[in-house]
Amino acid sequence: MWTVLWFRPATMSALLFSLLLLLSTLCRLGQSMSREEKLKLRNQVVEMFDHAYSNYMDHAYPADELMPLTCRGRVRGLEPSRGDVDDALGMFSLTLIDTLDTLVLLNKTAEFEAAVRRVLKDVRLDNDVVVSVFETNIRVLGGLLGGHSMAVMLKDAGHYMQWYQDELLHMAKDLGLRLLPAFNTSSGLPYPRVNLKHGVRGPESRTGTETDTCTACAGTIILEFAALSRFTGDPVFEVHARRALNFLWEKRQRNSNLVGTTINIHSGEWVRRDSGVGAGIDSYYEYLLKAYILLGDDLFLQRFNIHYASIMKYISQPPLLLDVHIHKPLLPARTWMDSLLAFFPGLQVLKGDIRPAIETHEMLYQVTKKHNFLPEAFTTDFRVHWAQHPLRPEFAESTYFLYKATKDPYYLEVGRTVLDNLNRFARVPCGFAAMKDVRTGSHEDRMDSFFLAEMFKYLFLLFAEEEDLPFNVEDYIFTTEAHLLPLSLSTAPHAPSPPANSTVQAASLPHLSASVKSLWSEEELDDSNFDWTCPNTRLLFPDPAFPRNLRDPIRSAVDKSCPRPALHREPGMGRPPLRAQDFMANNPDHLELLRRMGVSLIHLKDGRVQLVQHATQAVSAVAAEDGMRFMQEMMELSSQQQKEQLPPRAVQIISHPFFGRVVLTAGPAQFGTDLSKSITGVRGFVTVAEPYSGCAELSNAAFVQGRIALLQRGQCMFAEKARHIMKAGAIGGIVIDDNEGSSSDTAPLFQMAGDGRNTDDVTLPLLFLFYKEGNILLEALKEYREVEVLLSDKARDRGGDAQEEDQTSTTSATLDRSHVSTVELDESAPELAPDNEDVTPEEDVGPAIKSNPEPEEEPAVDKDSSSKSVKAMMADWREDLEAFQQMEKDEL
Repeated sequence: MWTVLWFRPATMSALLFSLLLLLSTLCRLGQSMSREEKLKLRNQVVEMFDHAYSNYMDHAYPADELMPLTCRGRVRGLEPSRGDVDDALGMFSLTLIDTLDTLVLLNKTAEFEAAVRRVLKDVRLDNDVVVSVFETNIRVLGGLLGGHSMAVMLKDAGHYMQWYQDELLHMAKDLGLRLLPAFNTSSGLPYPRVNLKHGVRGPESRTGTETDTCTACAGTIILEFAALSRFTGDPVFEVHARRALNFLWEKRQRNSNLVGTTINIHSGEWVRRDSGVGAGIDSYYEYLLKAYILLGDDLFLQRFNIHYASIMKYISQPPLLLDVHIHKPLLPARTWMDSLLAFFPGLQVLKGDIRPAIETHEMLYQVTKKHNFLPEAFTTDFRVHWAQHPLRPEFAESTYFLYKATKDPYYLEVGRTVLDNLNRFARVPCGFAAMKDVRTGSHEDRMDSFFLAEMFKYLFLLFAEEEDLPFNVEDYIFTTEAHLLPLSLSTAPHAPSPPANSTVQAASLPHLSASVKSLWSEEELDDSNFDWTCPNTRLLFPDPAFPRNLRDPIRSAVDKSCPRPALHREPGMGRPPLRAQDFMANNPDHLELLRRMGVSLIHLKDGRVQLVQHATQAVSAVAAEDGMRFMQEMMELSSQQQKEQLPPRAVQIISHPFFGRVVLTAGPAQFGTDLSKSITGVRGFVTVAEPYSGCAELSNAAFVQGRIALLQRGQCMFAEKARHIMKAGAIGGIVIDDNEGSSSDTAPLFQMAGDGRNTDDVTLPLLFLFYKEGNILLEALKEYREVEVLLSDKARDRGGDAQEEDQTSTTSATLDRSHVSTVELDESAPELAPDNEDVTPEEDVGPAIKSNPEPEEEPAVDKDSSSKSVKAMMADWREDLEAFQQMEKDEL
């Protein structure tokens, strides 16, 4: 039952709509959490914030971000590039600016005043650095505007900030002007990147050649730019943001009323036609509804409602939210979901659509409980697709809004789970570390600014009482970065929206403030698209068990989810003389058979071997056909190995001062102790083997005895290293990569294979660390001398055993149609099976078999077939890689 409310005056509707949709007056359901318990959890949030913030200020400031594992700041250019992820860093003390209004909300007013003085004294915005327009807008411009809003509020209250004279606003306008050159396109859509000092397209800008941007990147501007215009009285910023939104609206697919994920900023053509509510699109929808709430413009609500109806018709399959093709919205675009869609239940609360919000949120909660955190992407059967978790706040955000709407204490318990998992699995001595792999509990040396800007805001609000808050949050709207903008801006002077087909160039817009009203007329509105609703507080939840009845079936579905069926070979395929499963890279007979089939080996500098098949070099047509079959069989074997391979393992540093807080992703071995069958793992102090290669009998055997030996990769087989340290009395071994700079951030993890002989004699565990992770361990040993580690299948919970992990099964093997295929093997690992889920967007790598396929237009994939065609596998691999790259661009 819903009550429909109609308001025509825009300013009145904005205020009432936002207040009504917060639903704060709904009756309490079930047994409430005691005030004392909520106070305890609220204080715990503050303590966790203090731990993260103080470590940033002590170890990282004025750098943009804290690296919590190595206890230092991340300075762009001094650390290995992370590709698009680093576009958020502009040498402008990002984390401090992003945290300003969080300090005020958490009643840290003195710290806020000191932080503002630091920003004004230390931060420069004219740096010669290329940054993301999207990230800089939501994090830095939004942070400055949120800080300004808080400073004005405190000054008006008469206790703090009496010296403040709009300095943060002046900085915000300076930054806004530095972002404006990005909008100088014929479409009005911004370039994805801008140089803070030189703009775009100039010889010194090092940017401006891009042609594509994500929908969210272009459509998540209006709140910050409109607020800047209304705070300063200069309409140019709001004009730009409205023009970009108008263009996106005009380019929607008219039949489905959906938008794609990536668009050409010059032509307006959709580059990627998949559509969902997650990465690449998410905050576009969010800003349409919130722009109506903040600015009081009915046009934004009309557009949001049209989009929302299509989302619920095509994308929403409660409790799932699945991407579809905009031209064929009944055709699913993929079978997995990304974690950024976790914001959507909160947006549905603002919309007033509570039931699907409850269902989707419950699904996300059960996935969280299954893996401790939401993986970056997970399949429709709730298994890990991408294993990372960079401490994203979207799930906490939706939890807060659902509690605000329902007052159901269930959501307080959800918040408690989020708090506990952060403390148990992500907390490290120098802050909180992002999860590299939710299956193993391993860490990444990363603490994004949004963790302080958003996570602690929503968790504090979840457990706080009204009297705990220094101001009324219902007088503000949260941006996508959770910055606070006052709803009173709806009454500030502003420019009307330009028509969508306006061709006014960005360069001319600064001169239009006086005549802008005469150029544009408002778009005609269709009353049928207005749907102002709020729940009837008496009838929405007549039965306190109603929300629970929605949640229980979803909980059961996630718990009982089944693994994917294994792929089988296509029927009728012939058998080559040499079976792929029997192939060994060091067998001369096998190499001769490959040569006859046109298959040769290429030795790479990093120790790997590529298998390359040239059909024209085979001794006969029959041999060439055998070679193609062998390569395809190798591809299928690689796919099977990815399903059957051992999952990543964990090296957990448990001695002082780490106490289990630092976990490193490790590659497993196909021989030796199976750590998944060990309840306790293998625990011991580490020491460096002599010789470090482990390829000869150890000279320091007496010291290695009873310890875990550290070894360098190379010079001999892994199994040989294991035998030498076992003979010396070691209880385990860790092989560290000798390729400087290698990291599981940027290289696929693999299993260490045997040497072709029986390895049953190896009875200790052997794990592999890339150079970056291994160096963390070596540096700890250098500083503390006695370092104890735990080798296990999954990092042990500091409060008990971790939940049983779940391994994702993904297939990404490809075969080149030109009859030239490659297989990458490690000389120490003839049966290499990379972990494709650790691939990062900076690299173009596949699994054991690689190729460079020709681009194709959205090939059809038969998801139900027992085997995949070559074309389908190529499409899957290309789509997954493109989607991962897009996720990193959006908000990583």
